[in-house]
Amino acid sequence: MPSKPITRANLKTPKAAAIAGMVFSILLIVVFWLLLTSIPANPQEPGLWLQSNSRTVALALNLLPFAGIAFLWFIGVLRDRLGQLEDRFFATVFFGSGLLFLGMLFTAAAMVGAILIAFAMQPQELIGSPTFHFARAAAYSLVNVYMIKMASVFMITTSTVAIYTGIAPRWLAVLGYLLALLLLFGSFYMRWSFLVFPSWVFLLSASILRDSLRRPSEAALTGGG
Repeated sequence: MPSKPITRANLKTPKAAAIAGMVFSILLIVVFWLLLTSIPANPQEPGLWLQSNSRTVALALNLLPFAGIAFLWFIGVLRDRLGQLEDRFFATVFFGSGLLFLGMLFTAAAMVGAILIAFAMQPQELIGSPTFHFARAAAYSLVNVYMIKMASVFMITTSTVAIYTGIAPRWLAVLGYLLALLLLFGSFYMRWSFLVFPSWVFLLSASILRDSLRRPSEAALTGGG
């Protein structure tokens, strides 16, 4: 009798991880695309985008919490899949970098949301004001300097765990290393580098989903033989 729930958990956990990772990737790509096409890259701009793109930015901010929830689910079920194979050192860095990434992402989103609220209350006073420039520069630094680095650390630790445990193909882990180095040293110079992390998570999730779908079919063929 106890074997039935364990079997069901082993079959469902990889699929849940894959689906959660895909939802996170798609939502975050949509959010970043909306923000990148609505907010100028120059952090010293006066804030004229508030007059024309406020609704688009607000839509992106409203989608962001759902992406964060999916990412937390992705981390949780991925750790559950590792089970006894999980190393304490890499588990700490893996889990910590993921939480720091989300914390910085939400903090930057809260700063941008505060800008939108302040603009709705006093539109003329906010544009070009020191308060706007401070919040804009803080959000810009938090995302471009710190958050993106935590994403690269998450990619490195996840790739290392994938190599030692075999939860993902080796080529995908190597690709994770290369992309993580790109984020560590070149993200500040490439505006679209934000899309690297969710794209890699999508590839990892697709690999996990394919593997989880293949195992039940292989088990059925083996049992039938």
